[in-house]
Amino acid sequence: MKKNQLLEELVAIVRRSGEIVRQQWQEERHVRHKGRVDLVTQTDLAVESFLKEQLAALVPGVGFLAEESSDAAARPSGDCWIIDPVDGTTNFVHRIPQVGTSVALWRDGQVELGVVNVPMMHECFWAARGQGAFCNGNPVAVSRESELQQCLCATGFPYDVDKKLPDVIERLRLMLPATQGMRRIGAASVDLAYVACGRLDVFYELWLRPWDMAAGWLLVEEAGGRLTLPSGDAYRFGGEVVASNGLVHAAACELLCRAAERAATS
Repeated sequence: MKKNQLLEELVAIVRRSGEIVRQQWQEERHVRHKGRVDLVTQTDLAVESFLKEQLAALVPGVGFLAEESSDAAARPSGDCWIIDPVDGTTNFVHRIPQVGTSVALWRDGQVELGVVNVPMMHECFWAARGQGAFCNGNPVAVSRESELQQCLCATGFPYDVDKKLPDVIERLRLMLPATQGMRRIGAASVDLAYVACGRLDVFYELWLRPWDMAAGWLLVEEAGGRLTLPSGDAYRFGGEVVASNGLVHAAACELLCRAAERAATS
């Protein structure tokens, strides 16, 4: 199947999975705790099951790395679909609409296709490598802001934030006064989509899983931005994510590296 046709069918499948989120939005939540603040609902499980069934038929023989059925430490191996069925489950439980479904096709050691659907906002972002990034069919691009002081930055916190406060606080201590403002949306896939379309200028977060950011990674790059480690080196799963419009990337990375050094000695 040609890439464009595959992307078209992938987008249609992910959009259909959003109907499950919308249908269950007002229903009673059945919440299970994977950790103190790490939640899973019947909707997470239903969306993941739907996606795996549909994607298995779309490209037979491709594996899966999906949040609710994979080990937390797993990394993509061979060709596989990387899936976060409900990114922002805590938002979902509290009926905050920034909830994303993230699906990426990992092939030959990189993300080839990526879709982030935000069903309660009626926005679907997608990208294919080398073909640009889109939202609801319209091309999107990163912002053109070149001064970090004028940038809106977003971050996220780990589930065990109480054990990692120095890392979190030192980054905020440096980034908050250096930017126009900070946001914590609560869904990394949505953060990255917002960088891709220029709503955010910078996003950083530690301890993300592949399913949190694989699709968003491609969105940012195809929209003209950058996503790396704070060192500026090529990103590898498990490292701290820094995504930006590219123009302020070096300045953001410098602050985050300084913050990491301070946290290590605190």
